[in-house]
Amino acid sequence: MDDINFENIITAEQAIEAAKGLTFEKVWAALMENRVQILKTQAQMDKTQAQMEVSLARMEKIVADTSRQIGGLGNSLGDLTESMFGVVLWKKFAEYGIAVTSQTERRRFGTGSNILAEADIFIENGECAIPVEIKTRLTEKHIDNHIERIKIIRQYLQSIGDKRKLLGAVAGGVVAENVRKYAYGNGLFVIVQTGEAATIADTPPGFKPREW
Repeated sequence: MDDINFENIITAEQAIEAAKGLTFEKVWAALMENRVQILKTQAQMDKTQAQMEVSLARMEKIVADTSRQIGGLGNSLGDLTESMFGVVLWKKFAEYGIAVTSQTERRRFGTGSNILAEADIFIENGECAIPVEIKTRLTEKHIDNHIERIKIIRQYLQSIGDKRKLLGAVAGGVVAENVRKYAYGNGLFVIVQTGEAATIADTPPGFKPREW
């Protein structure tokens, strides 16, 4: 059994003495005063809750606006990167020995609204065609995705009787050395930024572009 602190226990006589002078009106007034204090506390809590909800709503709006701005910036950088490479690609491939008779930006492959694939730039002549994927920062995952894209484009062109050989190329404003080697290992041309222009990166000895 827990120890009892007898010092805190009052006798019946002491309780009667303490209750002297109390009336119903005094007890009721004390209860009402306590109720008022409770209501004030509740009102303050409600006010604080409302302020927190307003602050949260403002934060959510700021986050949403920032996300939209960042997304827009990303799109702008992507468009800028594509434009930067697009104006020189035909010339660079011609220097490499692949004459270009047509260069199309955002070339889509499919029928009607059924778009199977899209190339950022599609370079072609009477013998071959080259879908080019352009990224601000090129990664190995982008290369894997582009290889799958080329396969889809190959199947589509085959279905419409276009039997030209299909090569592949990737381009990036930033291309790490390991990413460049990965692209070469998969038989893709690599186009890199050089100052204000772009060029086909020096291919390694024995490099042979893959044909699809």
